Amino acid sequence: MPIKVRLGAIDERSPALDAFDAWVLFAPFPSPSSPSISHRVAGNLSQFAKSSSADLIPTQSVSMDIPESQWTEDEFCAVGTETDRIPSYKSSASSGVKAGISSGSSVHELLECPVCTNSMFPPIHQCPNGHTLCSSCKQRVHNHCPTCRQELGNIRCLALEKVAESLELPCKYQHLGCSEIHPYYSKLKHEQLCRFRPYNCPYAGSECPVTGDIPMLVAHLKNDHKVDMHDGCTFNHRYVKPNPHEVENATWMLTVFSCYGHYFCLHFEAFLLGMAPVYMAFLRFLGEDSEARNFSYSLEVGGNGRKLIWQGVPRSIRDNHRKVRDSYDGLIIHRNMALFFSGGDRQELKLRVTGRIWKEQ
Repeated sequence: MPIKVRLGAIDERSPALDAFDAWVLFAPFPSPSSPSISHRVAGNLSQFAKSSSADLIPTQSVSMDIPESQWTEDEFCAVGTETDRIPSYKSSASSGVKAGISSGSSVHELLECPVCTNSMFPPIHQCPNGHTLCSSCKQRVHNHCPTCRQELGNIRCLALEKVAESLELPCKYQHLGCSEIHPYYSKLKHEQLCRFRPYNCPYAGSECPVTGDIPMLVAHLKNDHKVDMHDGCTFNHRYVKPNPHEVENATWMLTVFSCYGHYFCLHFEAFLLGMAPVYMAFLRFLGEDSEARNFSYSLEVGGNGRKLIWQGVPRSIRDNHRKVRDSYDGLIIHRNMALFFSGGDRQELKLRVTGRIWKEQ
């Protein structure tokens, strides 16, 4: 005989119901001579959830006939001998999430926002027709579904949030060398700090959008930004500017050094520190901060028998240029002192900056 399946709809605001809570009642499996078997299955599935702006919507139901041949004894476990005994039951959908769905592209597509194409994280919203989108895009589409144009309301797709909770996925930088696998909800946090993620271009003269690994960025700096490239761990540079009064956010020079098998960027620029015009030189490391801490550097500037010396640790290019500059982590020279070092009539800036890089033992 056919089996009646009743699916009940729930509202997301009911704290007593969980998207994956389900109860199953069925009769004991008959002996081979029994002519028929009847099973009664009822479940609360959140994909049928509806909500209104004020009150909960009464439970709705869907009934369907499932041929008896689709149900087998293997789908149930711990079957009792009493008619209404509740067994220990594990749905194939749940086990599929743990075993095989984690790498399925179809699940990835379900969790991809149709508007921004990024992975969706709670709260995941859905329209009355079941189309989903992320919470940030809900505001961007003015609370209307981008697929069917229905008003979105405040319906959450609890079922999809539960599915995401069960997934374990590889880092999106797997192709760059990361072999880590993380639960879906902690994957984003890992990727924001993953050591294999691409680096931003360290050129400070413009907001360059180029990203890539270190060899790619070195070639980019040389070919596209025409940056001077040097081999060696010592440097001696002279900076000349005919009008030293033009100091506001003026990036003067970026030089790249190849040293100890790594690359370093030497920045020299002018900006306003409060109301005072200053010049600043600092070193950045093309690599991770953990590697940068293995090195130290010194900078020296002077003239007329005076000198200033700075010693520090190069900053990783993971810290953007403005962050390093605004932390004053480098050699800072006030304009009056810079002009004193320059000598002459103080109408032209002439600074010689020397320094070296060494590896800590």
